[in-house]
Amino acid sequence: MALRARELARRGWRPAGPPRRPVLFINPRSGDGVAARAGVAERARGLGIEAVVLTPGQSLAALVEAALADGADALGMAGGDGSLAVVAAAATKRDLPFVCIPAGTRNHFALDVGVDRHDVPGALEAFTDGVERRIDVAEVNGRLFLNNISLGIYGDAIRHPGYRDAKVRTLLETAQEVLGPSAQAPDLWLIDDAGREHRHLAVVLVSNNPYALDRPLVRGTRPALDTGRLGVVVLDVPGDRPPPLGRAWSSRDLEVNAPAPVHAGADGEEAELSPPLRFAIRPAALRVRISSRHPGVSPSGRFPAPQLPPRRRTGDR
Repeated sequence: MALRARELARRGWRPAGPPRRPVLFINPRSGDGVAARAGVAERARGLGIEAVVLTPGQSLAALVEAALADGADALGMAGGDGSLAVVAAAATKRDLPFVCIPAGTRNHFALDVGVDRHDVPGALEAFTDGVERRIDVAEVNGRLFLNNISLGIYGDAIRHPGYRDAKVRTLLETAQEVLGPSAQAPDLWLIDDAGREHRHLAVVLVSNNPYALDRPLVRGTRPALDTGRLGVVVLDVPGDRPPPLGRAWSSRDLEVNAPAPVHAGADGEEAELSPPLRFAIRPAALRVRISSRHPGVSPSGRFPAPQLPPRRRTGDR
């Protein structure tokens, strides 16, 4: 146990006392009913956590505000990544602890923050026997997101029936196949970190901290959520310019322009954003808690970054 505590501390996690008025919001429809099958509401109430089960037509944001007005001092969400972002935004605004219960379809945020996605009941221990740390959040035009915003044909693809079969780690390889070769690429443009203008973009992916694109086995995850940087991946329309057509970099902010509102995927949910799209990182803005028995790190965070060979200097042979 002492070894486990030292390992979590090394990763930035610290013991956290239980809150007085914790509230957990539950979307029973997420993940094909994961929360219901795991008995999350009943288990939460047994631990003294107020469980609010969403019903069709209810506003999650309104329910969260009502809980805060009633004295909630810790907020949790059992649902998909889009729902997590709504509750996390409220927790960030009030500087309250936030708990993620992995009851969605893919649970990307849970994986990257170090929650054991296969231990839904155990995730509730974040409220009673948890560890806490601060992580970054990102925003676009003031809208908070925890994972990523996808634009371009991938942003449009979220409206396509096959969208949920596409994953971040295969984004660059499958972008042109999502809607077929005849798809019309949206009119997007930006300037990258090297001052290079991209006028015809097929894909723009902006993430809350960079993905591990250089680690083939785990590149669908983010090694850290506290670098204070956005991750940016772009793919130009083929034929528009000579290779390389793709580029990835990190930045504290980014602006994407378009002549009209842009279809986007925001943490896996449909969204329409008005240009210009101004992205920014908010370092250490969210207090997140997990069970002290859970990993506390993403798969890519468990492995060191590959060491690149030193760059040859002028005159080297």
